[in-house]
Amino acid sequence: MAHLLMVESWVGSMSRLLPRAIGQGGHEFTFLTRDLHHYLGPAPEGTAHPLLGARNVVTADTNDTGTLLPLAERLHEVLCFDGVLTSCDYYLPTAALIAGRLGLPGPAAESVRDACRKDATRRVLAGAGVPGPRFAVHEEWGALARSAREIGYPLVVKPVDLCAGMYVRRVDDEGQLARAVEALTAFPVNARGQRRDPVVLLEELLDGPEVSVETVSHGGAVHVVGVTDKSIGGSPAFIETGHMFPAALPAPDTEAAGRTAVAAIRALGLTDGVVAHTEIKLTANGPRVVEVNPRPAGNRITELVHRVTGIDLVASFVAVSLGREPDVRGSRTGLRSAAIGFLVPEASGTLASLDSSGVRGAPGVLDLRLAEPGARVTAAGSNNEYLGHVMTGDARGLGARDRAEALLGELRSALVIR
Repeated sequence: MAHLLMVESWVGSMSRLLPRAIGQGGHEFTFLTRDLHHYLGPAPEGTAHPLLGARNVVTADTNDTGTLLPLAERLHEVLCFDGVLTSCDYYLPTAALIAGRLGLPGPAAESVRDACRKDATRRVLAGAGVPGPRFAVHEEWGALARSAREIGYPLVVKPVDLCAGMYVRRVDDEGQLARAVEALTAFPVNARGQRRDPVVLLEELLDGPEVSVETVSHGGAVHVVGVTDKSIGGSPAFIETGHMFPAALPAPDTEAAGRTAVAAIRALGLTDGVVAHTEIKLTANGPRVVEVNPRPAGNRITELVHRVTGIDLVASFVAVSLGREPDVRGSRTGLRSAAIGFLVPEASGTLASLDSSGVRGAPGVLDLRLAEPGARVTAAGSNNEYLGHVMTGDARGLGARDRAEALLGELRSALVIR
């Protein structure tokens, strides 16, 4: 039995999947958080959140590494950790720092920090010759406006240190650029109380479909598990509206996406102790890296992969965090493809009704979770405002995505917001 230190967590599906994978592996964990109440609300009524199944729950300021690192050392002396991990992007660099301080397995803290900072990722990949968009990084408006003209509209405005598509916007002219930058400037602190860097990343708008490459890195080897198809909507925002695994692509495109992702991971130095989710645009000029996430994919992609291949990316994450060989052999599952479609609200208000009777129990449905009437609804501007999802599977081919889209259409027609 191993003992892991978990530093914070997301509150979505990964907050359940990761504790479960730790337990199923015969291990236990200590949960380190600055605010335990942040995790109590999402638990279903009458149940305890899986994070509360930790052997120990320790409260400390996880945003202050100056005091956190000595605390981790003292805890390690008593509790004897075998690995450190987190599912939350905002604490990935912190977990890597702690692992390095304690001499435990994991990637270099500098590599994780560079992957979590979109501007640093751009510089590292450009220096290594890994293809990506033209870009510029500035804080001052004059420099931003000049670089936007040099790159050319339309382009993409991004924060360098947020996730879930927050404040990522397409802009078509200088007026839209000014409004996007103003909105980003008005959000100086992220949801975990961490002060944001005020610099803004501008990127060339890439054409073509978007995919993600799911990989596992251990002992210097990077294993490509597969490529996920992604649906993007909500313009001028970039909201993930659905995914399918495996992506419905010609073999050369799948192979090119995998090679590009591996090149990016190697350039960043993420070749040991990492399960990564690398987003790529398949442009007319070849694959271009959008971003590299040094943690398992969110938005239930890990579940799609597991249902199709039998490979448990969350269990692999636990294994490599302990410095152990992950099991990426796969097995027959009876499914050729699996997909998820998200119900994305286009208006704000209160959910009055959502009739799911025609979808629940329909052929091919693997999972259906929807908000209840009375829930507050916010018009989506990122991946944080979903009203639910439908997950589907296809035992014969790559039809799961079409099935999910058709069922989503039924849900949208039944959605009433007032």
